[in-house]
Amino acid sequence: MPTYQLTVNGKEHTVEASEDTPLLWVLRDHLNMVGTKFGCGIAQCGACTVHVEGNATRSCSLPVASAAGMSITTIEGLSEDGSHPVQQAWKEVDVPQCGYCQAGQMMTASAFLAKNPSPTEEEISDAMNGNICRCSAYNRIKKAVGVAAEKMA
Repeated sequence: MPTYQLTVNGKEHTVEASEDTPLLWVLRDHLNMVGTKFGCGIAQCGACTVHVEGNATRSCSLPVASAAGMSITTIEGLSEDGSHPVQQAWKEVDVPQCGYCQAGQMMTASAFLAKNPSPTEEEISDAMNGNICRCSAYNRIKKAVGVAAEKMA
């Protein structure tokens, strides 16, 4: 089985996995980073979103072979103590209900805000579109993204 060098949350890891193993399962099963969730397995829900080279990426559809040598950030690496503005905004707005989608939502929001720190409401809606929340907390999610943008200003 091939061996891959991954940089996850700033730390180097060597993993042995089939080349087509989704990054999601390498993170969860090999590196015990279980904050990234499995939702659909077909890159449609966003629960598995991580940052790859700073871009929001659905880890359930990215083979580990394609992620090797790239900088990967999971929800665990967004901040060690929950101090990232997106995490603070999520708490302030009290976004989560069941919480299952929240890691993916926050990773999508943080990648978006890194590229667009002063978004309009429409830009927030467009950026978050495609991240599914089974509890329908969409209004609070959008509000939290706006609050996070203010905190980052």
